[in-house]
Amino acid sequence: MTAPFNFGQLKFLKALTEALFHESEMVISADQVVANVCDLFEKVGGTKLDEIQLSLTATEFVLGGPFFTEDDVAGRAERLKDRLQNSQIDLFQDMARLRGVIYACYYGHWQPGLEPGDQGANAANPVHRQIGFTLPKFRQRGSYDVPLEPVRGREIDPAHILDASTLEEEYDVIVIGSGAGGGVAAYNIAAQGYKVLIVEAGPFYPSHAITHHELDMIAKLYKHGALQTSTNRDFVVFQGRCVGGSSTINNGICLRVNEPGRTHPDARDVLAKWASIGAPIDAAAFHASYDAVRDKLGIAQIEPRSGRHNGPHLIEGWRSYARGSTNPRDSRAIADWFAKNFGPPNTASACAYCGYCNSGCAYGRRMGIAQTYLPEACRDFGARILPGTKAERIVWQTAYDGRREAEAVKLILPDGSKTLVRARVGVVVAAGTIASSKLLDRSDIDGTGYQVSLNVASPVVALMPDRVGGDAWDEDQMSSYVDCGDFLLESHFQPPMSMASLMPGWFRDHAARMKNFGRVHSAGILFPADRRGQVKDGKLEFRLDVDDDLPVLRDAMATLTKVHFAAGALECYPALAKGQKITPGMDVDAFFAQAIREQDDVTLSSSHPHGGNAINEDPAYGVVDLDCRVHETTNVFVTDASTFPSCIRVNAQWTTMAMAQYATGRGDPFR
Repeated sequence: MTAPFNFGQLKFLKALTEALFHESEMVISADQVVANVCDLFEKVGGTKLDEIQLSLTATEFVLGGPFFTEDDVAGRAERLKDRLQNSQIDLFQDMARLRGVIYACYYGHWQPGLEPGDQGANAANPVHRQIGFTLPKFRQRGSYDVPLEPVRGREIDPAHILDASTLEEEYDVIVIGSGAGGGVAAYNIAAQGYKVLIVEAGPFYPSHAITHHELDMIAKLYKHGALQTSTNRDFVVFQGRCVGGSSTINNGICLRVNEPGRTHPDARDVLAKWASIGAPIDAAAFHASYDAVRDKLGIAQIEPRSGRHNGPHLIEGWRSYARGSTNPRDSRAIADWFAKNFGPPNTASACAYCGYCNSGCAYGRRMGIAQTYLPEACRDFGARILPGTKAERIVWQTAYDGRREAEAVKLILPDGSKTLVRARVGVVVAAGTIASSKLLDRSDIDGTGYQVSLNVASPVVALMPDRVGGDAWDEDQMSSYVDCGDFLLESHFQPPMSMASLMPGWFRDHAARMKNFGRVHSAGILFPADRRGQVKDGKLEFRLDVDDDLPVLRDAMATLTKVHFAAGALECYPALAKGQKITPGMDVDAFFAQAIREQDDVTLSSSHPHGGNAINEDPAYGVVDLDCRVHETTNVFVTDASTFPSCIRVNAQWTTMAMAQYATGRGDPFR
C-alpha cells in the first residue's frame, strides 16, 4: 500500500479519514479506505496524481503538520471544522474538497473477487449493508421490470481495434476523438469511401468489460479519474476518456435547443443568438441533423418505470410548487421525462435501469457511439480505431492557394513512442472542448480555447419521510426535468461512491445522510454560464460573473429546494461547502442569499463544456467557418462541442452529434 504515496502522506490520509468519520461508525478500517485511495490514484496517475500529492502536503501543513496526525481524533475533527469546513479563504475551501475523495473511497469500497468487478464477492459488502444498498444482481425484480441481461451484437469487433504493430503509415482521413463528435464524423466520412483512422486517447472498454466497481471504472473511463477541475478548482469538469467518449459514461440525455413543447417558451433562442454573433446556421438543416442522429440512436422519451422514484418526485413536486407560485415564469415551465438513447424504450433491449450509467453500461443497452456509429463505421466502411494514443500535433504543408493543408498527425503511442501518420485527404478534430483546443494550439492555430461555456450543475438532496414506493436508488440515474427558462432542474440519483462524493455534509452529518440512502431523493440544477472561460496553458480557466451568474445560481438552488419541500421533504441538503441543511419554514431565498456569496461556497460541476473554437464567418471572431473547417486551412475540420459559438443551456450530447452530422453528413466535406 505504499504506491503512489510516501509514508508521510499515507499517515496523513489515515489521520484525515479517521477525523472525517469522527463519531461515525466505520464498517471498514481507515487503512482500507487509504488503500482504496491509493488504488484510485495509482490507476489515474499522470498530472492528477502529482496534483493530489502536492495538495496532500499543503493540506497537512494548513492543518498543523505533525500536530494534526499526532492529535486525537476529536482534536483533528476540530481542526478540520475550523480551518477547512468553515473557512472563507479560497485556498482552504479548495483543500476542503479532499473530503469528497475520502468519502468516495469509503462508500466505493469493493471486495475483490475471482473475476474483476465480481458482484458475487460483494453480496455481503459491509459498506453496502450499512446504507441499505443492493447491487443490481441481487435486486428482486418482478414481471413489470426489464430483465438485467446483456444485449449482444452491438459492440465494436476487437479485430477493428489497432495497436502499434497494426497501425499503417497513412490513411485518407484521421479523426481525433471517438466520442459524440468524432464518432458521427468518422461514420459519415468512412461512408463516403475514405479510409479512416480514429485516434482515441483513452482505452477500449466494450460493455462486457464494464463492471459495477465504481472506483475502478471511473479511474479508467474518465479524464483524470473524474477529478479534472478548472484551474481555480471551483469546477469539476467530467469528461469521458475512452472509446465512445462521454457517450460511454453519460446519462444519455437528449435535448434539442429550443425544441417546441420541451423548452421553456421564454428561453433564449440559441440559433438566433449564434446568427447575431456571426454564426448563422441553417436551422432546417441543423434540425434535420438532429433527426438523423435520433434515427440512428433510437432516441425517444424514456419509460417512466426506469425513473420511478426521483423522476415523479421532481415532476409532482414541481407541479405542487408551481400551483402556489406567483412567478409567471413558473406557469410556463416545462416538466417532462427525458428523451434518451437508452434502449430504445418499450423494446426487449430497453434500459434496465441498474443505476450505473455514469460508470458505463455493463449490459450493452446504451445506444452510445461505441454501440452504433463506431462499429458500423468499422464493419461496413473499413474504419479502424487506435485507442490509448494521443494526438500531439497536426503537421502542415502549404496548399496551392497559400492556405495551410494538413499533411500528417504526430501521434504518441501507448508505449510512449512517437510516430507520424500521413493524412492523404484531411483531418477531423473532435477531442472535446479542452483537448481540441490544446491540440489546435499545439498545431499553431491562433485564437483557440477562448469563450468557453459551461452548463453548470449543483445538487440538492432531500430527506423524505420514508422509502416512498421503494428504495430511491433502484432506478435510472436521471429521468425527468423542468425547464424554468433561466435554468433547468434535473432529477438524479447515483450509486454509493458517486452519491457519497456529492452528498453535502461533514462528519456524522454526512454519515447519517448516507445511512438514509434509500429514502433521500435528489435533483440538480443546470444553468448556462455563457462564454466565461478560456483554455490556457492546457487547462480551463473559468469564473462565474458575480452580477449575472450568481443570482441565477441562488435562484435555481432556492427553487429546487422549494420543489423538494412541495414534494414532502423533511429537510434539504444543498451542495454547500459547509454542509448546511434547510428545514421547512425557513426563508429559503434569504438562506441562499447569505450562503452563496461566491462560487467557492457551493460545489459546482459540468459535464458539458463547449465553445472555445467557435464557428464564425469572420476569422477574427472564430476558429472555424460556417462549415466547421478551420479558417485558412483546406482540409481540417472541428466537429465537437468546441464549435458552439455560445452556451446552448441544455445537455450537450445530442447537439454535439447534430453538429458533427451537420458538418459531415450533408455531403463530402472534403470536396
